[in-house]
Amino acid sequence: MAIWVVVADNSRARFFTAEKPAGPLTETQDLANPEARLHEGDLVSDKTGRDRNPSSGTAHGVGADASHKQEGADRFALAICEELDAARAAGTCHKLYILAAPAFLGLLRRHQSAALKQCIAAELDKNLAAHDLASIRKYLPEYL
Repeated sequence: MAIWVVVADNSRARFFTAEKPAGPLTETQDLANPEARLHEGDLVSDKTGRDRNPSSGTAHGVGADASHKQEGADRFALAICEELDAARAAGTCHKLYILAAPAFLGLLRRHQSAALKQCIAAELDKNLAAHDLASIRKYLPEYL
């Protein structure tokens, strides 16, 4: 019975496994979303559109409601959930712990299938993606 732990933010997701509830964690995968580290201006080549109100002559912005960074984070959350769902379907993930930055945890929740939600033992809204294994382990229960 494999226990999985995912530690993620909008730029990185680290996957760990443990074979026993009290066993050590082993990092199995590290996914990166490099565009999350870029500035919005580096992702978009054009400015949003402008329009002028003919009656008053005032100008106002027209265009994108969501930022490209937000869309990229949403795609990254979807990719993580697809990876987890594939592991669940293959039978390699029976129990799952998710530790993610608060805003990113919301994105992950939005993309989780009903079957994947059944595997989740606990969630923690804390950004630990850049922390070492010992720090991450402190936030998990003694017996996974």
